[in-house]
Amino acid sequence: MAELEHRVRGAVDAGHWDEALSMLDSSRTVASTPELLELRAAASYGAGDFEGSVAAWEELHALLSGRGDRTGAARAAAMVAMFLMIDTGLMSPVRGWLRRAETLLGEDPEGGVNAVVAAVRTYERFMCGDFDAAREHSARAVELGTRHGDPAAVVIGRTAAARVMILDGAVDDGVSRLEDIGALLMSGEVDPLTSGMMLCEVVCAAQGLARHDMAAEWTDAMQRWGRGAAFGGLRGRCRVHAAEILRVSGPCSDAEDEALGACDDLRPWMRREFGWPLAELGNIRLRKGDLLGAEEAFTAAHEHVWCPHPGLALVRLAEGRTTEAAGLIDRAIQHPLFVPSKERPPFNDLTLAPLLEARVEIAAAMPDPVVAREAARALAGIAQRFATPWLEASAALAAARAALVSGEADEALVAAREAVGTWAHIGAPYEVARARLVVADALEQLGDASGARSEREAALAGFESYGAQGWADSLRAELGVAHHGDLGGGGQDGAEAHEPGPSGGAGEGCFRLEGGSRTVSFAGRSCVLRDLKGYRYLARMLTEPGREFHVLDLVAVEQGTLPTGSSEFVGPVEPGIAEGLRPGAPGLEVIDDRARKAYRNRLREVEQELADALECNDPARAELAERDRDYLVAELARAVGLGGRKRSLGSDAERARSAVTRTLRYAVSQLGRSNPDLASHLDNALRTGTYCSYRPDRTSAVSWSV
Repeated sequence: MAELEHRVRGAVDAGHWDEALSMLDSSRTVASTPELLELRAAASYGAGDFEGSVAAWEELHALLSGRGDRTGAARAAAMVAMFLMIDTGLMSPVRGWLRRAETLLGEDPEGGVNAVVAAVRTYERFMCGDFDAAREHSARAVELGTRHGDPAAVVIGRTAAARVMILDGAVDDGVSRLEDIGALLMSGEVDPLTSGMMLCEVVCAAQGLARHDMAAEWTDAMQRWGRGAAFGGLRGRCRVHAAEILRVSGPCSDAEDEALGACDDLRPWMRREFGWPLAELGNIRLRKGDLLGAEEAFTAAHEHVWCPHPGLALVRLAEGRTTEAAGLIDRAIQHPLFVPSKERPPFNDLTLAPLLEARVEIAAAMPDPVVAREAARALAGIAQRFATPWLEASAALAAARAALVSGEADEALVAAREAVGTWAHIGAPYEVARARLVVADALEQLGDASGARSEREAALAGFESYGAQGWADSLRAELGVAHHGDLGGGGQDGAEAHEPGPSGGAGEGCFRLEGGSRTVSFAGRSCVLRDLKGYRYLARMLTEPGREFHVLDLVAVEQGTLPTGSSEFVGPVEPGIAEGLRPGAPGLEVIDDRARKAYRNRLREVEQELADALECNDPARAELAERDRDYLVAELARAVGLGGRKRSLGSDAERARSAVTRTLRYAVSQLGRSNPDLASHLDNALRTGTYCSYRPDRTSAVSWSV
């Protein structure tokens, strides 16, 4: 037994998680000692098996409780609470396990395990918005951790205290403390799991402040650190942060790649934070001008109980549905969605700021000068309190929009130029381009048509360099130019016009992707269009006329996991759609028996918490427990079919069928704006459904260059 423990510990310390689990599995009959169970918990989490890790801690708690080891059982209970808190956001089970730990430690309130309990309790309170209690428990975690030599408890307590300090408005002091904590974590004095979690916290705090320079610095540090130490869900969280940074600096396509990778990494069941990378994916696609893709991502985020706003409201605004957009953003402000998450603190002024910025933009489009002014003033108050350059630029642009819609063009011009300068200094090309458009509108109101056009041309160049092709196309059409800098062209609806080329005959066509644009030639007409998701589906089918493609194959192509011309489905697929399913193969179970059991265990714990809260007449606790229960019931419902039968992934093909069909129709309609003959040809040749194909008749066959 001692030899096995030595070998497993060596593998765990080296980060060889699978090797450690293999050794434990091969010796399962003797692997139920406290030491080996704890090693199993660590190895399982490192390998990304969250349920296996929690199950090992639960087994350890039961084993030590049976032996009368109250202190050891309390520590195991606290660890169950910590992992549930980190990876599920289910506060009811977290509270239940913390109460078990505190009850077991009742006779020893100053012992070392109390430092662990205090550290977990600190974040439980922080995530639930009880900042006074979070401060109290963080001080206790630091005190007990220092006394008993527990650096993890100390750094967790210090990090939470710094985040609360920032939310209280003491930004400079809080940021200074976080940077000190980050330096300590990089020194290697704290264990890898705690280091990864708290480095993530430093980045989250910076992102919440819109201090993207600080977030970029610590994201880079976290990625360098993580090459040898990150495990579990840490890699996925780090990728979301990388996507957030790239969303600001560009290129937009790289940001989308990181967000999609984060969705894959954070996909495990019972992880409420899965809505986080989905919402980020929506934000990036919105900036690209991919409104359909953005809506799909925001809708999926909302399905996973994550607030999709202001992004989804801004999609509605871009579609011209201003009244609906206003209603969505008003509800998001007045009735915020509460999702306990260490990545996003409870609703506060910092989370309100982007909603107010969107509210101003929507009100200006309606137009509603009263609401625009009111929201702009509220945003200015937040920017003054937290005093970061990004918030100040946001407030300046909001003030410019409000002034413009009120007919005060001089005031709008000054404020919008201030926003341009600040965002240019930060290095945010998309924001610079958006602010330039407001400058242009102000100049136009003042009668300076030449200056307004110059600003719009500069905005067009900014959109194109960043990769916001949708917005660049719209602006190019408005300016009547083929591409930025060409003042004589007359491109149509985002298309760059060309003379017919040699491949423009009815029997030949071109549908080639070059960078972020697609060259399309058909029936004597050529143009360059921004690439769309539906064009990628089309390209795959054009390579093999007559072949039937399962919709999940097409989704895999669009995600870049199935090369054009490949005949093998390799997954994964788009967020919200089943992964790993091979068309024609038997459906795979949505969740296995162990995961299903884990869901039901959590649900039982939530029901116990709800009953206790009702007995104690604690409506706040009861409401939170009810939300947890609703979430778990909904997740189980995704996995269970009629009559309680296990549901297979094959049923999700229907969702893919609907999404692919809608996306293809949108793509063809967009092609029709630049090449009506091609749209007509595709209307006749495309077959959609669970299997899609491109089947032109013999008289209209085309040889495609893709």
